[in-house]
Amino acid sequence: MGDNFEQYIPTRDMTRRHFLWLMALTSGGVVTGCATNPVTGKSQLMLISEDQEIAVDKENSPHQFSTDYGALQDKALNNYIDRTGKNIAARTHRPNMPYSFRGVNATYVNAYAFPGGSIACTRGIILSLDNEAELGALLGHELGHVNARHTAEQMSKGILAQGVVAIAGVAVATGTDSAALGGLTAGLGSIGAGALLAKYSRDNEREADALGMEYMVRSNYNTKGMVGLMDILRGLSKDKPNAIELMFSTHPMSDERYQTAVETAAKKYESAKNFPVHRERYMDHTAKLRAKKGAIEEMQNGEKALAKKDYPTAEGHFGKALKEAPDDYAGLCMMSKCLMVQKKYEQARRYAERAKQVYPEEAQAHHLSGITKLVGKNFGRAYEDFSSYEKLLPGNPNTIFLEAYSLEGMGRRKDAANEYYRYLNTVNQGEQAQYAYRRLVKWGYIQPRR
Repeated sequence: MGDNFEQYIPTRDMTRRHFLWLMALTSGGVVTGCATNPVTGKSQLMLISEDQEIAVDKENSPHQFSTDYGALQDKALNNYIDRTGKNIAARTHRPNMPYSFRGVNATYVNAYAFPGGSIACTRGIILSLDNEAELGALLGHELGHVNARHTAEQMSKGILAQGVVAIAGVAVATGTDSAALGGLTAGLGSIGAGALLAKYSRDNEREADALGMEYMVRSNYNTKGMVGLMDILRGLSKDKPNAIELMFSTHPMSDERYQTAVETAAKKYESAKNFPVHRERYMDHTAKLRAKKGAIEEMQNGEKALAKKDYPTAEGHFGKALKEAPDDYAGLCMMSKCLMVQKKYEQARRYAERAKQVYPEEAQAHHLSGITKLVGKNFGRAYEDFSSYEKLLPGNPNTIFLEAYSLEGMGRRKDAANEYYRYLNTVNQGEQAQYAYRRLVKWGYIQPRR
C-alpha cells in the first residue's frame, strides 16, 4: 500500500440520500413555494415539508450527538432534561413533532436544535445554569427555532439562492490535514453543525427568545428563567469568549436580547413573576455533573490548547481531567485525539479502548481506536472497530472507506473493491474518492475515465 494512509482519513460529509433528495428538489422544477408559518400564521418561503424536516433530522442528528461524545452517561439527568423539554414542547405551536431532548458529553457551551425536534444541550451550558426555569428558557428557545421553522426556511432560501452546495456547505469530502490528522480533532459529525445548525439571524434569535418565554410561561416557569439565561450568556460573551465561541457562531448574542427579556417579563408576563424557578430540583438532578466541574473545566482548557495546536499543554489538561474523572468518556476520547495528533498512537489506542469500555453504546471511540490500529497496520482489528462503528451509527460514508482500506490491508482485494465501489456511490469527489477510484482502476474493476 504505497499511499500514506493519514492523508486519506476523512471527515463526515453529507449523506448521499440527503444530497440526492436536495438535487431532486432543485432539479425537479421547484422554483418557489410558500407555507403558512405555524407561529405567525403568515405566508413563509418554504420548499421543505414537515416530513422532510423530520427525515433530515433523523438522518443527521445522531452523527452530531456522537461528535459531541454522545448522550450523557448520567441517565437520570438525561431523563430529567427530556421530561423538562417534553413538558414545554406539549405547549408549543407544533406539539405533535417527534421531540426529543438530551444532554451531550461535550464540554463547550452550546445548545442546538435539528429541524425535526431533536434538541441537545452540552455539559458546558448545563453547568452554567442555576435553576430549572433557566433550563426551561434554554429548551424553550430551541423549541422556538423548531416551531418557527428557521432551519427549514434557511434551507429553502439556500436552494433558491445558491443551490445544493450552498445548503450543505460542502457536498462531498474535501480531504484533511495529513500532517496532523486534522479531521479527527474536528470531530465526526461536522455536516450536522455546518449545514443543519446554520447561523441564525438576529431576527431568528429575537423570535426564538420571544417564543421561548411564551412557552416557558405556559409551562408555569418564572420569567426570571429567561432573564437569567440572557444574563448568563451576556456575561459569558464578555468574560469567556473562547468558551462560547461555538454557541454564538449559531446564536448571536447582544445586550439588546437581555434588555428585551427584562422588559417582556415586566410588561407582558407580569402574572408569571411568582411562578417557581425550581432551583432545588435542578441542583438535585445536576449534583453528579457539578461534582465533575473541575474535570470539565480542565477539558475545556485542553480543547482550547488543542485548537491552538499547543498539544503538550492540551495533553496536560486532559491528564488532570482524567485524574479527577478517570472514566469520563469525552475526556478519554479527547486525550486519544490529542495523543494521535502528536503521533503517540499506542498511547492513543489505550485511551480509545478505555473509552469503548466505559461507554460501549457510543460510536466515536470505535472510530478512534480503528484509526490507531490502521496506522499500526493492524488491519484486521481496525476493520472490527469500523464495523462496530457502522453498526452503532450507520450512515457515515467515511466508515465505508475505512472498512475498504482495512480490507485492502488484509489482502482481501475483492471485498475491498466492493466497499470502495459502495463508497464511490455515495461520495465521488475529494481525496478519499480519488484514492478509491485509483484502486478500482488499478485492480481492473472499472475502466479509467476518458
